[in-house]
Amino acid sequence: MRKPIGTTAKTGERCPESGVWQVTTAPTTTAPIAKTNVMPPYQNKAVTWQLKSYA
Repeated sequence: MRKPIGTTAKTGERCPESGVWQVTTAPTTTAPIAKTNVMPPYQNKAVTWQLKSYA
């Protein structure tokens, strides 16, 4: 069963769902991240990512 759109994951955690993820704080960006990959940092900082759409 898919995780719902809006699910969040932090840098260093395993990605819970393949899709397009967006950083929740400014400055923001989006990135395609595959399930089980490690959630990356953004601009060398730990951030919270939010699932925006499915892959």
